[in-house]
Amino acid sequence: MEAAADLQDTASLTLKFEFNPKQGIDNPVLSLAEDLDPSDLWSLERPRFCLLSKEEGRSFGFHLRQDLGKAVPVVCRVEPGTSAQRQGLREGDRILGVNDHVVECEDYAVVVRRIRASGPRVLLTVLAQHVYDMVQDRQGNSAHLSPTLGPGVRPRLCHVVKDEGGFGFSVTYSYQAPFWLVLSTGGAAERAGVPPGARLLEVNGVSVEKFTYNQLSRKLWQSGEQVTLLVAGPEVEEQCRQLGMPLAAPLAEGWALPTKPRSLHLQKGPRGFGFLLREEKGLDGQPGQFLWEVDPGLPAEKAGMQAGDRLVAVAGESVEGLGHEETVSRIRAQGSSVSLTVVDRKADRFFSMVRLSPLLFLESTEAPASPQENCSASLVETKDLPVEDTAMPLVPCGSRQCFLYPGPGGGYGFRLTCVASEPRLFVSQVTLGGSAARAGLQTGDVILEVNGYPMGGENDLEKLQQLVEAEPPLCLKLAARSCRGFEACDRPGFGEDGALASELL
Repeated sequence: MEAAADLQDTASLTLKFEFNPKQGIDNPVLSLAEDLDPSDLWSLERPRFCLLSKEEGRSFGFHLRQDLGKAVPVVCRVEPGTSAQRQGLREGDRILGVNDHVVECEDYAVVVRRIRASGPRVLLTVLAQHVYDMVQDRQGNSAHLSPTLGPGVRPRLCHVVKDEGGFGFSVTYSYQAPFWLVLSTGGAAERAGVPPGARLLEVNGVSVEKFTYNQLSRKLWQSGEQVTLLVAGPEVEEQCRQLGMPLAAPLAEGWALPTKPRSLHLQKGPRGFGFLLREEKGLDGQPGQFLWEVDPGLPAEKAGMQAGDRLVAVAGESVEGLGHEETVSRIRAQGSSVSLTVVDRKADRFFSMVRLSPLLFLESTEAPASPQENCSASLVETKDLPVEDTAMPLVPCGSRQCFLYPGPGGGYGFRLTCVASEPRLFVSQVTLGGSAARAGLQTGDVILEVNGYPMGGENDLEKLQQLVEAEPPLCLKLAARSCRGFEACDRPGFGEDGALASELL
């Protein structure tokens, strides 16, 4: 039995049904009809864009999962009444892009990190599962489906400070049409990076799409002596129109911003790092991790840390929304060399106002590789950690074996930590979707044996390094560890169907 159907009025498809008299009609199998014009392929495969916003104290409202054997993460659940549902995200959608990053070939853990690092707003490029599977069957795994803007073609976030000529722009508009900016030559707006013929999208983080001219004038007047504009030049607008891509704030690059996040690189000294990490309520009323008691002359102060800085990332990975203990464990896992991204109160207020993550505006757009991504079995000593947390005794209970094979990058996908006061090694981080995660390693597991050699002696570090360089597989004997402060929020686990359990984002 065959029936013809259209998909979004873009191309003719054939729905093939296999009929069994005892079981009835099976699920339809989607295939390309013979009369499909090759010029229609782009329309058929065109991804959708979902611009999501977090409401106060809430998530974006969707669950993400990676199926075993599948490279691209899949949306497995959309919460009703959330931003994800309102913006058209659907169960089964495959994530192809996060903001301006194509993630089709990136690890699941990297995709999750990019979404979390995007802060209160994120632009997802997605494709329905049945279309994605059809394209993969036709073109293979090498197909790249996520459209991208050209180099340097992005909206701009421009901070304009008044001078004797005012803000240096005037506004033109027509009924139910966008606002356009006309620049004064050499004026404040031009110096702040506003391009000629720019379309005005937001003022101080608020969309002006539905504003009247009077409302816009009032908003600009209320800004006082300085204002932050989200704008798009003609080239950006045209490319986005051709791609069907929204002119979204998370795509923006910063121009003349009044403040930026700071990357601090600390090398532990004989007296530690020299700072205290404390959980407090931030400007938005939500708990955050703040840096205090920066000791003069110690590594933290030398790296540029200031008392009251808010911690936003460890090793390039966002800690937004994490509790104190999980943040502590991520710092500990870096060992004697720590990379932190922080914002002072001025930067915190600015990025809260524009509703964008400071991590989108780092000087280096590529976050440093997280240690758990490329590590075969690196070891960290947590002695003298200068943060408000203390390791509890290890309580191994039961044991099990896991066999690990190295991943494509040569690593096993986990990180080990040793506590100076304990003769034990334990797993401090597990890469989502990596070899260790698939083998069942969990954060907090105690290493009892490696390839039949017992652990727990003075020469564990040297012995372990020799063992991980041996021929695979790596055989680990493990025991569960009961310890406060080392439960990883990113641990995936496995569902009943063999797929990685989902994460709420």
